Amino acid sequence: MFTGLVTDVGKVRKAEHRNGLTRFEVESGYPLDDIAMGASIMHSGVCLTVVDMGQGERGAWFAVEAIPETLAKTVLGDWNEGARVNLEQSLKLGDELGGHFVFGHVDGVGEIVSIEDEGQSRRITIRPPADIARYFATKGSAAVNGVSLTVANALPNGDFQVAVIPHTWEVTTLAELQPGSRVNLEIDMLARYVARMIGADAPEGQ
Repeated sequence: MFTGLVTDVGKVRKAEHRNGLTRFEVESGYPLDDIAMGASIMHSGVCLTVVDMGQGERGAWFAVEAIPETLAKTVLGDWNEGARVNLEQSLKLGDELGGHFVFGHVDGVGEIVSIEDEGQSRRITIRPPADIARYFATKGSAAVNGVSLTVANALPNGDFQVAVIPHTWEVTTLAELQPGSRVNLEIDMLARYVARMIGADAPEGQ
C-alpha cells in the first residue's frame, strides 16, 4: 500500500531482458539500510518487488523484474537506460497518510492532451482509456505515474484535468511530460468499491 507521495526520483541504470522477464536496475537516493530483499517499491505507479540491491553513488541501487503483461499494460515498456522514475516505498504501520491510498496496480495508460500554465501551477488534461473514464470524478483522487493528485475537472468527453503545484512539479517526473506522453493511471479505490457495490464492472489493475 502507498500514498502517492513521491519520496525520490530514481534513474534506470540498466534494463535487461531475461527469460521472459525484464530486469530493471534503478539508482535511488534511499539509504541501503532502508531497502530489503522482497520489499515493495512503487515505480511511477507500478508496485514491483526488490530482487537485488547494492550501494550506489548517491544511495542504494536495486533491481526489480517485470513480466511481459506488466510491460504491455503500463509505461514500463517504454523505459530504457537513463529513464527517470517516481519512487515510493510501501507504507509502514504508523506512517503519516498525506496523499490517498494507492495500490500500485495500474488501471490503464492515459495520454497527455495538454499542459497549460496557470500562474505558478500547471493544469494537465489527460485522456484515460474509454473503459475507465467514468471513474475519474471532479474532486476525486487519481494517481498519475504514481503521483497522488486531485481531479480538478472531469470533462464531458471523458478527459480529466489535474492541477499541479510547483513543489510537486519540481520533485517528480511530471515536469518531463508533454502532449502525447503516456502515463500510468490508477483510479481512486473508493470509486472502484462504489462500482462493485452498484454492480458496475470495475477494472482489474495491473
